[in-house]
Amino acid sequence: MLEIKNVTKIFNSGEATEHRLFQDFELSVEDGEFVSVVGGNGSGKTSLLNIICGNLPIERGDVLIDGKSIAKEKDFVRCRRIGRVHQNPAMGTAPNLTVLENLSLANNKGKRFGLSFGINRRRKGFYCEQLADLGLGLEDKLDVKMGALSGGQRQAISLLMASLTPIDFLVLDEHTAALDPKTAEVIMLLTDRLIREKKLTAIMVTHNLRYALEYGSRLIMMDRGTVVLDKKGDEKARLCSDEVFEEFNKMSIRVSDGELN
Repeated sequence: MLEIKNVTKIFNSGEATEHRLFQDFELSVEDGEFVSVVGGNGSGKTSLLNIICGNLPIERGDVLIDGKSIAKEKDFVRCRRIGRVHQNPAMGTAPNLTVLENLSLANNKGKRFGLSFGINRRRKGFYCEQLADLGLGLEDKLDVKMGALSGGQRQAISLLMASLTPIDFLVLDEHTAALDPKTAEVIMLLTDRLIREKKLTAIMVTHNLRYALEYGSRLIMMDRGTVVLDKKGDEKARLCSDEVFEEFNKMSIRVSDGELN
């Protein structure tokens, strides 16, 4: 279980532009939950992910996984337990390395590096099987450089890389936003299948309200560092799209009126 306890985050502390985003913020994500997070600009969605992943320090509070604090762990230590897929398909992969080399790097995450080769070609069959399961024909592209692939292909491989080693938590940071609508649909279907098959706990930030309603077991809406809507299970299934759109539009109006920094 992921727990965020009494977290306070202040930007530009002590300056004229000081902005307190989170004040004693709390959130718990149960094992096996697939949480969709929506909200307008400045609501704290991406900052929340960065706090979880260790990319954004906090002034006060704690972040725990299975009761163990990770608040003081560096991001490269947290990545052993947390997989992340970014909005930009170019992030999280090495464009000048082949698909095989990228998968090998992901497969070695958290392991000690010696003087042996980073690529274990005996694992090539395993990588082919994993790529074939994606259903995109990528199993024949192991020797192709990652930068030569399309954005959707790279994002599919990023998903695989993020979950190739055992992880406690999968973070999806608007991972379909940079894709065309057709490719985004494919990646969302793939995301949902991987999470189900690997029994992952996941949190997905998205601007696509339809994806937030359609996918996952829980929906959270944020506004100015606060959770204003939290529905899970049957409550989420019964949630009316009009209700979500109405609340989201209210936040958009506040942003346009200058209520947010």
